[in-house]
Amino acid sequence: MEGEDHLKNTGMTRPLDTLGRIVIPKELRTSMGIQAGESLEFYLDVETGLLSMRKYIGVCCHLCYSVQDLSYFRGSFLCKKCINDLKGNIGVSQIPVPVVKEPFKEKRAYRSPSQHLVEKLRRLMREHPAAKQGEYAEWLGVSQGCISQLKKLL
Repeated sequence: MEGEDHLKNTGMTRPLDTLGRIVIPKELRTSMGIQAGESLEFYLDVETGLLSMRKYIGVCCHLCYSVQDLSYFRGSFLCKKCINDLKGNIGVSQIPVPVVKEPFKEKRAYRSPSQHLVEKLRRLMREHPAAKQGEYAEWLGVSQGCISQLKKLL
């Protein structure tokens, strides 16, 4: 899968029980420093169906894990030191960015992509009322989650 080069396939599998629980293998708990009773954070990539988790570290800087002088910026906490480092480009390589000339675009009336997809979905639903959500997603070239969101706009 694209963008998952940093992930390692452990080859381990575990069944989900009737209550939706799963046992995390001891080898993984040990290597990740996870003890019984500790909290875990879950992450989901709907597009690829990848579910991942990590040991919950609480509210801390997204870059250095400090818990002092935090500010919330674009969905993440950053500490004052990291913010200052970023402002001063500390640790950032000075590679010149090439100037790219933007191609000429004709001006036209604004129409959001979601409006266009909603109209296509509405048409498909009229033509194929018995189709499943996965089929609509395949026909429109989007995820099933996207179809759910588009249905809310209908």
